[in-house]
Amino acid sequence: MKKLVLLLNISFMILIVSCKEHDKVESVEDVESDPVITRQEPKSVSYHLENTKLWLSAHAGDDKMLGIAYAINRTDANNLKQMDSIIIPGDISGDIEFYLPFPLLVSYLKNIKKIIFFSYPTQTFAAYEKGQLIYTGPTNMGSEKHKTPTGLFFTNWKAEETTSTFDDEWDLRWNFNVENKLGVGWHQYSLPGYPASHSCLRLQEKDAKLLYEWADEWQLADSETVKVKGTPVVVFGGYDFKAPKPWLQLIANPKALAISEKEIEEQTMPFLSTILKEQKNRETVQSDEK
Repeated sequence: MKKLVLLLNISFMILIVSCKEHDKVESVEDVESDPVITRQEPKSVSYHLENTKLWLSAHAGDDKMLGIAYAINRTDANNLKQMDSIIIPGDISGDIEFYLPFPLLVSYLKNIKKIIFFSYPTQTFAAYEKGQLIYTGPTNMGSEKHKTPTGLFFTNWKAEETTSTFDDEWDLRWNFNVENKLGVGWHQYSLPGYPASHSCLRLQEKDAKLLYEWADEWQLADSETVKVKGTPVVVFGGYDFKAPKPWLQLIANPKALAISEKEIEEQTMPFLSTILKEQKNRETVQSDEK
């Protein structure tokens, strides 16, 4: 009997150890995150003004430098040429993310698979996957007369090319609607370097196309009922239309427009439960359809 009890005790101890080891493995997997994207960081970040024509003549063939210049000045190739002077970094060797205001990582967003932010004050956008910045760039949002609505939206329907409901002469490429009744969405269109749209979110074509392919469309149960909502989109902040362009502040203070993790958390917090609810619904519907 003593031998039997001893054997049972040893078996029980082995079982406990085995369970503990299993728990350790699970806990490691639970905290494991996606690999962090490697980016080229400049040695320093500072800004100054340069004559546009002279700068373009010296860097006309450098697509990376041109892309950073377009982004910093919130414009595109055609409109940059029309500017007398532009803001240029002292060290332009880094990746574009280091010259725009959104943080590279936001731990508060770790449970959100996909989310897009549009910042009115900085005229920039950012796309995140599980808290990691995936893509960022410039935007020109609604003019003073036709402001872009702020708050939480979800991507709805999309079209590679469509005509504006406000003016049938406006052809919109890579259009992704986020507010169906108001006709608000992002799309490619001219970026003059300030908020100038009729409430929509103007983007460079490469950015509009990337978000067009990356974000999820809604799914409809019928013509009146949304079965599954698309990717969450948070539009936040305001713009002082009477003041000089905000990015001019970068010359005196390179961090003047920086958006902190805390600010992203504060902008997301009121909508978090809704975002996670709709995300869960999408996962459930997709699982049922398999």
